[in-house]
Amino acid sequence: MKQRNLLFALDLGATSGRSILGVLENGKLELQELTRFPNTIIQVQGKYYWNIYALFEALKDGLKTIAAKGIEIDSIGIDTWGVDFVYVAEDGSLLGLPRSYRDPYTEGAQEAYFEQLSRKEVYDITGIQFMNFNSLFQLFAAKKENSSALKAAKNILFVPDALSYLLTGKQYCEYTIASTSQIVNAYNKQMEPKLLEVMNLSPALFPEIVMPGKTIGNVQSSVATECGIKPTPVIAVAGHDTASAVVAVPAEDENFAYLSSGTWSLMGIETKEPIINDKTFDLNFTNEGGVDGTIRFLKNITGMWLLEQCRKEWEKAGKSYTYPEIVAMSDGAKPFRSLIEPDDASFANPPSMLKAIAAYCEKTGQPVPEEDAQVIRCIFDSLALKYKHVLDSLQEVAPFPIKKLHVIGGGSQNKLLNQMTANAIGIPVVAGPSEATAIGNIMIQAMGLGLVKSLQEVRDVIRNSVSPEVFEPKDSNIWADAYTQFKNIINK
Repeated sequence: MKQRNLLFALDLGATSGRSILGVLENGKLELQELTRFPNTIIQVQGKYYWNIYALFEALKDGLKTIAAKGIEIDSIGIDTWGVDFVYVAEDGSLLGLPRSYRDPYTEGAQEAYFEQLSRKEVYDITGIQFMNFNSLFQLFAAKKENSSALKAAKNILFVPDALSYLLTGKQYCEYTIASTSQIVNAYNKQMEPKLLEVMNLSPALFPEIVMPGKTIGNVQSSVATECGIKPTPVIAVAGHDTASAVVAVPAEDENFAYLSSGTWSLMGIETKEPIINDKTFDLNFTNEGGVDGTIRFLKNITGMWLLEQCRKEWEKAGKSYTYPEIVAMSDGAKPFRSLIEPDDASFANPPSMLKAIAAYCEKTGQPVPEEDAQVIRCIFDSLALKYKHVLDSLQEVAPFPIKKLHVIGGGSQNKLLNQMTANAIGIPVVAGPSEATAIGNIMIQAMGLGLVKSLQEVRDVIRNSVSPEVFEPKDSNIWADAYTQFKNIINK
């Protein structure tokens, strides 16, 4: 790999997005951030939407920035969060804005759906973790609402696929993003008719499912002219941001688990086949699509959402803490004074996270955090112990021994939490890269262009390009006692 390739990634999260240039040369990758922009939920008449047109404009702004710099890119890839989708009309126009997964219209949808098809049947087909906002239940809720957009839809596109469609005019469903919907059959990797028949819907609503690395088409001439670029190929990367992030794990073999750490923490392993059985059903583990024929067997955990919501409240009270200050405050606070179950329903979207944490501690007979540092320490201790709880369950069903935990994403920069996690789980934590999603997006483009041939070759390039930090376990007896305390609290 000696020639120099320039690859453009759009990486969209639920609160912000970025366009990034990847420079791939001599077996190494470098990233350059081009633009950064907010992604906000719009509330209209009590319903919550994403502004897909604003996101498309942001995508074009990134391409215009490239053109202004005189850079000629080789390809484009787009990744976003999962489950949300857009309805497309017969004439190809979008039927309004996509609903946000944070819209409460899916409350009660699971229970109503299971009256038609049992929870176990759904899991046995899809292997997907049950969450209220999964696309399956969004469609069920839309049908119950008598949605005019659903009635008029010829096709349904997930968010990254919709943005690629606006670029290219080509409609497809990328496999990893489609797998988050809880509509895809985990074995044949196609939309499952039985799940849609409950709502009198047809799999024909969804375009062809394609695998990561496939070139969808070139940027339409009108868009290329507007942005000042050539008709560049658009490649279906792992459209789900976590799937792209997992690609960037700099692993040397298969004996690892990963933790994609951000607003959500996603912990899992990479397998060759789905793991769907009574045990994984009881544990509510998910089998989502990966790259190069892999399955991402994982569990969603509430992550930095807890701290992010507390920070918002502190800022309103005139207290703005930098991240180094937060880490220092936590490090100086007494450990294990108060612990919470991060996935408790009371923390999903409370009016006040600080009050929710206080109420949980009071309910479970623990000291209520009185100082900000105690709240932060409570969150970090609880996350590290929750990771231990999930990793233990993961090891029970994994087809291989887990010898390392790779922490990727923004949370990989939290050295204190990384050390606490290593202490809790008793195996080394390898932290980095923090820009995992963008790196994965770009390297899948490289696969699509034939610059690298396999997932292992991708990871060879990534190991050659980043310098992860390793955290070895310490204080094992202290953390073992804390874990017993944690289990007693979450089981109350």
